[in-house]
Amino acid sequence: MVETVDIEPEADTARADGALAQSLFQRLSEAIIQGEIPLGAKLSEPVLARQFGVSRAPLREALNRLQERRLVQRAPRLGARVVSLSAATFREIYGVREALEGFAARAAAMAMSSTDLDRLRAILGAQEEALSRGGDDAPNALGGEDRDFHALIARAAGNALLAGLLCGDLYQQLRLYRSQLKKVPGRGARAVLEHRRILDAIAERDAEMAEWQMRRHVTASYAALAPLLGPPASEDPCA
Repeated sequence: MVETVDIEPEADTARADGALAQSLFQRLSEAIIQGEIPLGAKLSEPVLARQFGVSRAPLREALNRLQERRLVQRAPRLGARVVSLSAATFREIYGVREALEGFAARAAAMAMSSTDLDRLRAILGAQEEALSRGGDDAPNALGGEDRDFHALIARAAGNALLAGLLCGDLYQQLRLYRSQLKKVPGRGARAVLEHRRILDAIAERDAEMAEWQMRRHVTASYAALAPLLGPPASEDPCA
């Protein structure tokens, strides 16, 4: 008689740990981005496990995901720490962002549905309304990714890989820097105007103009924020 082995409990446990790891990843991401966990803070697995009432396995998986998103860094004998702001990293983020978001705007001008175009208009309308109420940081005041002007363009471009890159690692790092850097007077109003030009180009299905306007917008954003971090340290990645 062949003995049967029931593997369902192990499969259920794995699924539960995976769901818990994802939940912990999201909670820790927001805590880091919103400054509830300070930049550079040491992350103790035992302390976090007690705080969240979880075992070490899903917590370790959540920390691995945070490291992949470059919100956490590990060093030998030092453990895990929240990243610190870096002028060099900020420059890298914006260099990649300009290229990818420019391409996303070009693709969105050709692929965006009328429904998504209406949603983009609604997001911009909310930004303009926030600005009219005196919120100079209007583009960043709307919160999550589902209401983000750039994220919608990335998802509407019809390229899953592109959307994954922009709405995954890059988006979370960008949110971290946005939340930590002080606001630049007048930048909110300028950004809303730039969003309007991007939207107009997409609505007109002018792919070349949409890409140009998006690249110009990202470059202007970097020029406004980069001085707050000082000059990037001299780094040679090939050394």
